[in-house]
Amino acid sequence: MPTTRKRARTYDPAKIREALKNQFGHVREAVGALTPEQLALATRLTGWTVRDLAAHITMAVETVSRNLDREEPPAPRLTLLEWPFATADRAGDIADGTRELASANPDLAALYARTEERFLAALSAPGSRVLAARTGAMTLADYLVTRTVELVVHTDDLNAAVPGLDIPYDRQALAACTRLLADALAVKAPGGSTEVRIPPYAVVQCVEGPKHTRGTPPNVVETDPLTWIRLATGRLAWQDALEAAKVSASGERADLGGLLPLMS
Repeated sequence: MPTTRKRARTYDPAKIREALKNQFGHVREAVGALTPEQLALATRLTGWTVRDLAAHITMAVETVSRNLDREEPPAPRLTLLEWPFATADRAGDIADGTRELASANPDLAALYARTEERFLAALSAPGSRVLAARTGAMTLADYLVTRTVELVVHTDDLNAAVPGLDIPYDRQALAACTRLLADALAVKAPGGSTEVRIPPYAVVQCVEGPKHTRGTPPNVVETDPLTWIRLATGRLAWQDALEAAKVSASGERADLGGLLPLMS
């Protein structure tokens, strides 16, 4: 895990909670309208159908309620900026649990209704409450920011899998997801030689080398939020993004291919 030197930016707890409610609501509405044929479609996640992915989204949200049900740890051990690098070890367990959940819950509408009811109740807990998360104990406030990544990334996965689905993105959820993954890049590659711009949500300095102080930076990377999220989570390769003109990169230190993905 990279050493965290960068201080985490602050997120408005009320806005994060509202964003999560909205994004989960968007997904629940879309999943409820899917046909059996659409639910059987493959996704870009190897071996997962749309049904599997839809079930997994409830799992990602249910972890808030489930962790609140557990005994509270004495103190948080994982910071928000460490979280993106702490998820890879659990990929196998998550895949197995997802398939079991999808198989055990053929009625997705009922699963989403139960999950939403518990989730909305969990959102009333204080942000300082420490959760015994599998990745490491975190405060509820920080953990909720990580749920914006789960919901936004998997909303994009659903949209990619089902032609014309077009689930909308809550603006605050998209912003928080973009910013957390941008800050994670600055943690993984600390420095000030390269400026990464993801308008309208984030700008970070990263990569060792001569620090930029004024004027136009010599090394600049710019892309849109969804392209950045796909790059950061391994949904899109750096070279493919360049060739498709989804990202612009200028300067000898603007090649981020060796630093991506940040999480998978």
